[in-house]
Amino acid sequence: IIDTGIAHGGSAIMNASCLALLDYCDAVKSGNVLDPTATSRKVLALDIDIRSHQKDAILSHPMAHHIDMLEGSSIDEQIVTQVYDYAKDFKTVLVCLDSDHTHLHVLEELKAYAPLVSKGSYCIVWDGIIDDLPADAHPNRRWEPGNSPKTALHEYLSMIDSNQLLDVKGDTLRFE
Repeated sequence: IIDTGIAHGGSAIMNASCLALLDYCDAVKSGNVLDPTATSRKVLALDIDIRSHQKDAILSHPMAHHIDMLEGSSIDEQIVTQVYDYAKDFKTVLVCLDSDHTHLHVLEELKAYAPLVSKGSYCIVWDGIIDDLPADAHPNRRWEPGNSPKTALHEYLSMIDSNQLLDVKGDTLRFE
Protein backbone atom coordinates (compact mmCIF):
# COMPACT_ATOMS: atom_id res chain seq x y z
CA ILE A 1 0.00 0.00 0.00
CA ILE A 2 1.42 3.36 -1.04
CA ASP A 3 -0.03 5.88 1.44
CA THR A 4 0.64 9.58 0.91
CA GLY A 5 0.15 11.86 3.91
CA ILE A 6 1.10 10.40 7.28
CA ALA A 7 -0.24 13.20 9.52
CA HIS A 8 -0.63 11.42 12.89
CA GLY A 9 -0.06 7.94 11.44
CA GLY A 10 -3.60 6.62 11.80
CA SER A 11 -4.11 5.54 8.20
CA ALA A 12 -0.68 3.90 8.01
CA ILE A 13 -1.44 1.88 11.15
CA MET A 14 -4.97 1.03 9.96
CA ASN A 15 -3.62 -0.12 6.58
CA ALA A 16 -0.90 -2.14 8.31
CA SER A 17 -3.58 -3.75 10.49
CA CYS A 18 -5.48 -4.82 7.38
CA LEU A 19 -2.29 -6.33 5.97
CA ALA A 20 -1.73 -8.18 9.25
CA LEU A 21 -5.22 -9.66 8.93
CA LEU A 22 -4.34 -10.90 5.44
CA ASP A 23 -1.17 -12.50 6.87
CA TYR A 24 -3.28 -14.14 9.57
CA CYS A 25 -5.77 -15.49 7.01
CA ASP A 26 -2.91 -16.90 4.92
CA ALA A 27 -1.48 -18.62 7.99
CA VAL A 28 -4.84 -20.15 8.90
CA LYS A 29 -5.44 -21.38 5.33
CA SER A 30 -2.01 -22.95 5.09
CA GLY A 31 -2.12 -24.46 8.59
CA ASN A 32 1.09 -22.66 9.55
CA VAL A 33 1.74 -20.84 12.78
CA LEU A 34 1.76 -17.11 12.20
CA ASP A 35 5.00 -15.31 12.96
CA PRO A 36 3.61 -11.85 13.77
CA THR A 37 6.71 -10.11 12.42
CA ALA A 38 7.00 -12.07 9.17
CA THR A 39 5.28 -10.39 6.27
CA SER A 40 5.69 -9.74 2.60
CA ARG A 41 3.00 -7.06 2.79
CA LYS A 42 3.98 -3.48 3.49
CA VAL A 43 2.68 0.05 3.80
CA LEU A 44 4.97 2.72 2.41
CA ALA A 45 3.84 5.92 4.11
CA LEU A 46 5.01 9.24 2.67
CA ASP A 47 4.94 12.70 4.16
CA ILE A 48 6.70 15.96 3.49
CA ASP A 49 7.43 16.36 7.21
CA ILE A 50 7.49 13.33 9.51
CA ARG A 51 7.75 14.79 12.98
CA SER A 52 9.85 12.84 15.45
CA HIS A 53 6.97 12.21 17.89
CA GLN A 54 4.81 10.87 15.04
CA LYS A 55 7.61 8.67 13.77
CA ASP A 56 8.28 7.38 17.31
CA ALA A 57 4.59 6.58 17.82
CA ILE A 58 4.41 4.65 14.54
CA LEU A 59 7.66 2.79 15.17
CA SER A 60 6.53 1.76 18.67
CA HIS A 61 3.18 0.43 17.43
CA PRO A 62 2.70 -3.37 17.15
CA MET A 63 2.06 -2.92 13.39
CA ALA A 64 5.38 -1.13 12.82
CA HIS A 65 6.91 -4.15 11.05
CA HIS A 66 4.39 -3.59 8.25
CA ILE A 67 5.25 0.10 7.83
CA ASP A 68 8.11 1.84 6.08
CA MET A 69 8.26 5.63 5.90
CA LEU A 70 9.69 8.01 3.37
CA GLU A 71 10.05 11.73 4.04
CA GLY A 72 9.67 14.23 1.22
CA SER A 73 7.06 15.66 -1.09
CA SER A 74 5.01 12.90 -2.68
CA ILE A 75 5.29 14.66 -6.04
CA ASP A 76 9.05 15.24 -5.88
CA GLU A 77 10.69 13.33 -8.74
CA GLN A 78 13.26 11.69 -6.43
CA ILE A 79 10.55 10.50 -4.03
CA VAL A 80 8.45 9.15 -6.92
CA THR A 81 11.50 7.25 -8.19
CA GLN A 82 12.09 5.77 -4.71
CA VAL A 83 8.45 4.70 -4.48
CA TYR A 84 8.62 2.97 -7.87
CA ASP A 85 11.79 1.20 -6.80
CA TYR A 86 10.14 0.12 -3.55
CA ALA A 87 6.98 -1.13 -5.28
CA LYS A 88 8.62 -3.01 -8.15
CA ASP A 89 8.84 -6.36 -6.32
CA PHE A 90 5.25 -6.39 -5.05
CA LYS A 91 2.60 -8.37 -6.92
CA THR A 92 -0.29 -6.20 -5.73
CA VAL A 93 -0.15 -2.45 -5.23
CA LEU A 94 -2.92 -0.30 -3.77
CA VAL A 95 -2.51 3.50 -3.65
CA CYS A 96 -4.09 5.85 -1.09
CA LEU A 97 -3.70 9.57 -1.81
CA ASP A 98 -4.32 11.65 1.31
CA SER A 99 -1.78 14.46 1.53
CA ASP A 100 -2.12 18.02 0.19
CA HIS A 101 -5.72 18.17 -1.04
CA THR A 102 -5.29 20.91 -3.65
CA HIS A 103 -6.30 20.16 -7.23
CA LEU A 104 -2.80 20.50 -8.69
CA HIS A 105 -1.12 18.40 -5.99
CA VAL A 106 -3.64 15.57 -6.20
CA LEU A 107 -3.48 15.63 -10.01
CA GLU A 108 0.32 15.28 -9.85
CA GLU A 109 -0.01 12.44 -7.31
CA LEU A 110 -2.47 10.66 -9.60
CA LYS A 111 -0.11 11.03 -12.56
CA ALA A 112 2.77 9.74 -10.44
CA TYR A 113 1.18 6.85 -8.54
CA ALA A 114 -2.00 5.64 -10.27
CA PRO A 115 0.07 3.81 -12.92
CA LEU A 116 1.51 1.66 -10.09
CA VAL A 117 -1.90 0.22 -9.19
CA SER A 118 -2.04 -3.46 -10.08
CA LYS A 119 -4.94 -4.91 -12.04
CA GLY A 120 -7.83 -5.63 -9.69
CA SER A 121 -6.54 -3.21 -7.06
CA TYR A 122 -7.46 0.39 -6.27
CA CYS A 123 -6.29 3.96 -6.27
CA ILE A 124 -8.16 5.71 -3.47
CA VAL A 125 -8.32 9.50 -3.54
CA TRP A 126 -9.38 10.68 -0.10
CA ASP A 127 -11.47 13.71 0.82
CA GLY A 128 -13.21 14.39 -2.47
CA ILE A 129 -16.11 15.59 -0.33
CA ILE A 130 -14.23 18.88 0.14
CA ASP A 131 -15.80 19.97 -3.14
CA ASP A 132 -19.30 19.43 -1.72
CA LEU A 133 -18.78 21.26 1.59
CA PRO A 134 -19.13 24.97 2.27
CA ALA A 135 -15.98 26.92 1.40
CA ASP A 136 -15.43 27.81 5.06
CA ALA A 137 -15.56 24.17 6.22
CA HIS A 138 -11.76 23.95 6.05
CA PRO A 139 -10.47 27.32 7.24
CA ASN A 140 -6.77 28.08 6.89
CA ARG A 141 -6.35 25.41 4.20
CA ARG A 142 -5.36 25.86 0.57
CA TRP A 143 -8.07 23.49 -0.66
CA GLU A 144 -11.73 24.38 -1.11
CA PRO A 145 -14.61 23.68 -3.46
CA GLY A 146 -13.22 23.93 -7.00
CA ASN A 147 -9.67 23.23 -5.78
CA SER A 148 -9.95 19.76 -4.35
CA PRO A 149 -9.22 16.04 -4.79
CA LYS A 150 -12.57 15.63 -6.56
CA THR A 151 -11.76 18.20 -9.26
CA ALA A 152 -8.33 16.61 -9.75
CA LEU A 153 -9.84 13.14 -10.02
CA HIS A 154 -12.34 14.28 -12.66
CA GLU A 155 -9.54 15.85 -14.71
CA TYR A 156 -7.42 12.72 -14.37
CA LEU A 157 -10.27 10.44 -15.44
CA SER A 158 -10.86 12.60 -18.51
CA MET A 159 -7.14 12.23 -19.36
CA ILE A 160 -7.57 8.45 -19.10
CA ASP A 161 -10.69 8.56 -21.30
CA SER A 162 -8.68 10.33 -23.99
CA ASN A 163 -5.95 7.62 -23.83
CA GLN A 164 -3.28 10.08 -22.69
CA LEU A 165 -1.91 7.94 -19.85
CA LEU A 166 0.05 4.69 -19.66
CA ASP A 167 0.53 2.17 -16.86
CA VAL A 168 3.94 0.96 -15.64
CA LYS A 169 4.08 -1.64 -18.42
CA GLY A 170 3.47 0.98 -21.11
CA ASP A 171 -0.10 -0.12 -21.80
CA THR A 172 -2.98 2.33 -21.97
CA LEU A 173 -4.16 3.00 -18.42
CA ARG A 174 -7.71 1.93 -17.58
CA PHE A 175 -9.71 2.51 -14.40
CA GLU A 176 -13.33 1.83 -13.59
